[in-house]
Amino acid sequence: MSARNVVFPAGRQALYERNRYSPAIRSNGFLFVSGQVGSRPDGSPEPDLEAQVRLAFDNLNAILSAAGCTFDDVVDVTVFIVDPESKFETIWKVVAGYWGEAPHPTLTGIGVTWLYGFQFEIKVIAKLPDEPAAG
Repeated sequence: MSARNVVFPAGRQALYERNRYSPAIRSNGFLFVSGQVGSRPDGSPEPDLEAQVRLAFDNLNAILSAAGCTFDDVVDVTVFIVDPESKFETIWKVVAGYWGEAPHPTLTGIGVTWLYGFQFEIKVIAKLPDEPAAG
C-alpha cells in the first residue's frame, strides 16, 4: 500500500494526532474528509448549536482550502445530527449560508444519539481541481 496523502489544516495537526485520525486524504482525484464538528481549537464542543454548525463548516472549509478546494468542489455530503427532529430547522438555517448555489452535492442525513458531546457533524467527498498540465 502506498503512503496516505494526508491534508492537515493550519494549526490543528496536534488535535488530529491526539485523536489518531487524518483530517483528509487525497486519493485518485478526490478528497475524502473526516467528519468535522464545531470544535474549538482545544477540541471542546462549541455549546451554542448555531455557532457549533458554523464552526463545523469553518473547520471543514479550512481542510478544503488546505487541499486547494472550496465547498463548490464537494460532490457528496453526509451529516450526522443528534435529535434531528428538534434540531434540523435550526441547523439547516445555518447550512444554507455555506451550501452555495445549485446544483448542490448529494446528501445523506443520519440521526444519531451521540456525537462525543457535539450535536452536528459533516463529512464530505470533494473532487480535487485538475492540476495544470506540465509545460
